[in-house]
Amino acid sequence: MIFKKIKSPILRYLLIAILSVFLFFILFIGSIQIGLWGSLPSKKELSNLEYQKASEVYAADSTLIGKYYLFDRQPIAFEEFPENLLDALIAIEDERFYTHSGVDYPSLMRVAFKSILMQDQSSGGGSTITQQLAKNLYPREERKKTNIAVDKIKEMFIASRLEDLYSKEELLYHYLNTVSFGDNTFGVESASLKFFNKKAKNLNTEEAAVLVGMLKATYGYNPRVFPENSLKRRNLVLQAMQKNNYLSEKQKDSLTALPLKLDYKEFNYNDGLAPYFREEVRKQLLAWSATQKENGQEYNIYTSGLKIYTTLDYKMQQLAEEAMVAHLTVLQKDFEKSYGKNAPWLTNKKLLDKLLKRTSAYKRLKKNGLSEGQILDSLSIKRKMMLADWESEKTVEASTLDSLQHYLKYLNTGSLGIDPTSGAVKTWIGGVNFKYFKYDHISQSKRQVGSTFKPIVYTAALENGLAPCTYFSAQEVAYENLKGWSPSNSGNKDEAYLNYSMEQALSNSVNTVAVKVLEEVGVLKVIRQANKMGILEKLPSEPSLALGTGEIKITELAGAYASFVNNSKPVTPYLIQTISNSKDSILETFKPKVAEVEAFSSETRQTMIEMMKETINSGTASRLRDTYNLPNAIAGKTGTTQNNKDAWFVGVTPKLVHITWVGLDNHELGFKSTSLGQGANAALPMFALLMQKLNKDKEFNAITKAQFETPSDKVLENLSCDPIKKDGFLKRLFKNPEKKKTKKFKSN
Repeated sequence: MIFKKIKSPILRYLLIAILSVFLFFILFIGSIQIGLWGSLPSKKELSNLEYQKASEVYAADSTLIGKYYLFDRQPIAFEEFPENLLDALIAIEDERFYTHSGVDYPSLMRVAFKSILMQDQSSGGGSTITQQLAKNLYPREERKKTNIAVDKIKEMFIASRLEDLYSKEELLYHYLNTVSFGDNTFGVESASLKFFNKKAKNLNTEEAAVLVGMLKATYGYNPRVFPENSLKRRNLVLQAMQKNNYLSEKQKDSLTALPLKLDYKEFNYNDGLAPYFREEVRKQLLAWSATQKENGQEYNIYTSGLKIYTTLDYKMQQLAEEAMVAHLTVLQKDFEKSYGKNAPWLTNKKLLDKLLKRTSAYKRLKKNGLSEGQILDSLSIKRKMMLADWESEKTVEASTLDSLQHYLKYLNTGSLGIDPTSGAVKTWIGGVNFKYFKYDHISQSKRQVGSTFKPIVYTAALENGLAPCTYFSAQEVAYENLKGWSPSNSGNKDEAYLNYSMEQALSNSVNTVAVKVLEEVGVLKVIRQANKMGILEKLPSEPSLALGTGEIKITELAGAYASFVNNSKPVTPYLIQTISNSKDSILETFKPKVAEVEAFSSETRQTMIEMMKETINSGTASRLRDTYNLPNAIAGKTGTTQNNKDAWFVGVTPKLVHITWVGLDNHELGFKSTSLGQGANAALPMFALLMQKLNKDKEFNAITKAQFETPSDKVLENLSCDPIKKDGFLKRLFKNPEKKKTKKFKSN
């Protein structure tokens, strides 16, 4: 044998050792190839690459407003990768990409020499883009040193198979759509949107270099966290581009001198535009996806890459949120000031104890067997926590009780704007802060609607033959068969001498007249009219219904009011227009839900609009004209519930119906005074401020300059009467305004 011919035993043993190592290495590689260290993906599996894709939510103008995902990834076509991005990637990561077949052996030898012999830890890994793609598709399960060699060789085999199956362009397509940029962000499109708020195809060269630079260390070169490191790495990428002739030296120098500029926009569940709207879309999408199939399986809204196009008006939503913040910031201060040191969230021990027992912290301690005293002591211990107000989020020393008191006092809101002809949602504000108040006051809440229900009562009256110039006395009545129940007005005593036309009574929201109108029409007929107008909630079959004691969702109330400007037909507000798959094929189109049958006559419709216009021009909502100087065609209604717990305003224009509710989450708390908590003061300004903003933008002219239909001569004639008639001299002489009239409520 050859070994016997070698006379030197040292040389002979050395040769045997080298051959043994070589043979071991060959056997080791072979064992990996046949799957002894875990199976390798077959060519068939690799030829059908599928990876999880984020679903995207778009506003009506196709602006991306949110995502649903497990991994934030938005695959895009190869044609959407800008050339500067591809050049930067090749230059810094794999300059021989177009010539090797998956493994760059010269680079591998260089890295091995530097790492093993010269102990240079900065020599890099020697992995090609194709090998990195293999690692992206099949992440390493363990990080132990003993597995590194196995993983590397596995990736080389996978890379070789990928090169056999795909063109270089296709490999780049898969790589750039799967590579991680940290923070659960995958693929260059998602990274581009996050760091620069633009699509990848619009990246300029220095921005592309920033993203490519991150690939070496997604955290260490994160431009938001470590801007100086990112800038240095970006400039190194630009230098590599110049070295590989993708940039001239002059271009490289010019770009290197530029500062690092980000437009960071994280698609966070809690933050961003319209979080309550996005959550409601998510809920509706989950219900939809449960009934759909994709290749025999349900669509997964977190992984299927769906594209959801909604009805939301992006710019109007921005303005609505600005109006909400501007108004409630001031109102919150006035609210707290009105109570002073005697605020119920500070002094109402019974209420605080009840709410404290509902907290998860209390329930956990109770379950652990602590006594009541021990629990209260524990929940009174101060620790560092984050508390938010209208100014900012602050880390403070506070207890669970402190936190409860802090958030208990906050006013909340539900505000919805829809297109009255279709029900398409234009704006949706379900609360003041989604991070801290998850409860949506549009989709989840049902509150008493107060005087905003009165237009439905008056609509029923007109439909049942009462003329708009029918007069009703404003005198307070005690109803004997209702345990002496006696609805009152907020006016002066002399109001007992006044007789209001229906138009004037509605515009000034006279409670005593509303109940009398309801009595004249009949409770059941009013409920039937409400049903015709799309209100399906169970309403109280009692006289107090006239004052809005029924609890109704904002969506139903909006749909009902839409009928006044939609040919007497109510609508059902809807949020989603279309759902497409990741390849832009439409899976579902959602059509407007408009009632087929008119809820009332065109004469009633015109009459009600004229009556509600008076609410704006001279009634309870006249501050829209006097204070906010709005010239628009507006009808509407204010509303305030008992003990000032709910403030409402409904604004109706020919092209927009907008409803606002303001109050506290806890039903036991309300405004201290009617002047502060009435709908005209607490809710109306949100609509007013929004309309002011819309008026300044020509983009909304179709809404702000729209006019109501001209009422017929008959309608105008029917409304042509004195708004108020005063009792005659003799009647006033023998009437005591302080004495309530007593009678039985007439049931029809």
